Amino acid sequence: MSRPPFLTLPASARAYRLRTARGEFAVHDARPASAARGTVLLVPGFTGSKEDFIALLEPLAAAGFRAVAVDGRGQHESPGPRKEAAYAQDELAQDLLAQVTALSAATEDPVHVLGHSLGGLIARTAALRDPGAFASLTIMSSGPAAISAPQRARIKLLIDALTVMDMESVWQAMRELDPPEAADESTPPGVAEFLHQRWLGTVPEQLIVTGRQLSEEPDRVDELAALRLRVHVLSGEADYAWPVPLMDEMAGRLAARRTVIEGAGHSPNAERAHPTADALISFWRDIG
Repeated sequence: MSRPPFLTLPASARAYRLRTARGEFAVHDARPASAARGTVLLVPGFTGSKEDFIALLEPLAAAGFRAVAVDGRGQHESPGPRKEAAYAQDELAQDLLAQVTALSAATEDPVHVLGHSLGGLIARTAALRDPGAFASLTIMSSGPAAISAPQRARIKLLIDALTVMDMESVWQAMRELDPPEAADESTPPGVAEFLHQRWLGTVPEQLIVTGRQLSEEPDRVDELAALRLRVHVLSGEADYAWPVPLMDEMAGRLAARRTVIEGAGHSPNAERAHPTADALISFWRDIG
């Protein structure tokens, strides 16, 4: 579960609901002081939310990019129905494309899309549907196919629990399974309670369906490579969901830029925000 380092929005950002052809989505929208060099859509991962990108907003806006982090349907502050069919990967990909369309309406320019973890799989599906909507695709801490076997086992336990328990009971059960070091006294004020409330605000069917997607995702790298879209594969130097060498190999198959953030794990956006922002800015500036 990604943990934002803080929760206060920078002065350049505001929170609101982005209206799209597929409904409204809660966003954090950071804008540069002068004309933007481009727009970036930041798509969170499994159990995540827009707050996971909060530390990237200020440096991206300062570099001239409009940065928009979004809660997908059924995530945190974006509503979603209590039916599993609503969270099929193609449905979520169409939501992402609607968000891109709404963001590009004023400029008519393609949008740079970054997908973290599950968000990388959703963004890949969206790119395969409409590659022309993307100025580029950054796949962050997301691999070519399903997550690692140990993580598939953990996801199965979670799905099994969600089918018979309410969200609060599952949360308490997860806390009991946490190792002692998970009780980190350095957690900033309010973040621990935010994680709890975010969990309770997430639609359980969203977690069940997207958890299955993480466990069953096929390898679609060759399909993506055929698009000749500009791609950036970014990760930490260790990752529990997809082995780093697997992401190295995927980047090679895609002829993509490859960045490994020193000292980061599965969430470089939250764990090492400034070097992550520097790598993203360099990639997007090179595209022009």
